[in-house]
Amino acid sequence: MFSFNLKRSGSMKLVLAGLMTMTVLLTACGNNNNSNAANNVGAATTAPTAAAEATTAPAETAAPAAEKTVTDAMGHEVTVPANPQRVLASYLEDYLVALGVTPVAQWSVPNGIQDYLAAELKDVPTISYDLPLEAVTSFAPDFHIVQSESSVQNGLYDQLNKIAPTYVLGDEISKDWRKTLLKIGELLNKTPEAEAALEAYEQKAADAKTKIAAAIGDDSVAILWLVSKNFYIVDETRSSGAVLYGDLGLKLPNLVTEIPAESRATWNPISLEKLSELTADHIILVNSDKADGAEITDGPIWKGIPAVKAGNVHEFSAATSWLYSGPVANSKTIDDVLSSFVK
Repeated sequence: MFSFNLKRSGSMKLVLAGLMTMTVLLTACGNNNNSNAANNVGAATTAPTAAAEATTAPAETAAPAAEKTVTDAMGHEVTVPANPQRVLASYLEDYLVALGVTPVAQWSVPNGIQDYLAAELKDVPTISYDLPLEAVTSFAPDFHIVQSESSVQNGLYDQLNKIAPTYVLGDEISKDWRKTLLKIGELLNKTPEAEAALEAYEQKAADAKTKIAAAIGDDSVAILWLVSKNFYIVDETRSSGAVLYGDLGLKLPNLVTEIPAESRATWNPISLEKLSELTADHIILVNSDKADGAEITDGPIWKGIPAVKAGNVHEFSAATSWLYSGPVANSKTIDDVLSSFVK
């Protein structure tokens, strides 16, 4: 039967951050490949316009950015610098990369980072996921974006805000990556870049949806995560589940919709016995447990699952984007789905 020990607390990414912390500590929560995918998300090609072709037309000069005061999800009035140069946005780096912004530090757990962003953030130092104040101070941010209300309780917001103006996105925005992208773009005076990134993603998803439908038709696909000898199944509305079942229109397998709504998290624990009832035509397996988990994947229950018996398991490592969400992660997830199903 299903087990629901890992309920959603705070924003969905904080739940995933907790799961990812457990993964690193026990085996070596989160979102999906090559630099072209990041380029597809981060920029849009601009077509020539009549104005550009008119050599006599005067060039337009963009108005300089100005300092602005905005209200965040917790009701704080936050003064955003005119042109932030040292942005700290732990666990929101995906959005910064999509907007062409390099943060002063990147999210990490012990011995782990968001590996799928390693190329874009290769020279960026790490900061612990729990944002130690000394570390935050050492990076001298001039603007700080925090994901959820729950991460700045017990006076932490006031302490962070003394270091740099701190804006809390809040769970209502953070649970929707599109809204998050547009809000961060607005805060950093990069709304055109955010809109271009979103448009590029939507086009990519629409094109991929057509190709995948032609390749596998009405086949159902399940997304599983194996970590510390335990399986988790992704929720249909979050993370890579939202990409596959929402953006790409893939058919939901059984089991996912059986999870009680009040118990759903981004990744939901599922017993091996319950997993034996999975009738999906294909399985995407995010394997964080190749060593110890081998005794499970070599066992009779796993090998008896129809998709496994048919050889329809498409495996990816935890270093890929599947445990995360955001414009870059989701774009890389689409690339992985195409490579799995479209030959």
